[in-house]
Amino acid sequence: MRCEKVSENKGGLSLISCSGTAEKLLPVGILSSTAAAMGVPVKIFVTGFALASFTKGGIKDKPRFAKEFEDMVPKLVSGMQRLKAPSWYDLLKKAKQSGDVKVYACSTTSDMMGLKKGDFDPIIDDIVGAATFMQESAGTQTLFI
Repeated sequence: MRCEKVSENKGGLSLISCSGTAEKLLPVGILSSTAAAMGVPVKIFVTGFALASFTKGGIKDKPRFAKEFEDMVPKLVSGMQRLKAPSWYDLLKKAKQSGDVKVYACSTTSDMMGLKKGDFDPIIDDIVGAATFMQESAGTQTLFI
């Protein structure tokens, strides 16, 4: 019943991703793929330290975890392998293929890091400023991850 209620919200879901660690990127993948499967439009604004995970040759294949989660990492990784769970990147890729999902890199952070559109993985749709993202995400449920 809860899924029906969420799917009625066509306003969409907006995610702000600012950390490049796996425990923050995994919810981005899970939430975006779930929303896309339910027909909810998704917009993701990638900024801060998360940008490195979205560059060509980024760290998507070598997940990093925050220090406070070190003790849990072996169990989490083995559990994901046992379940054949997809990575955050694969979840996000699937979400983009199955629904209305847009991923934007922050223009200010990109400029600070000297990154251009060609430096990013194709999963990034465009480089936009915070004002553009705020305009596009108006009326959506916004989560900062």
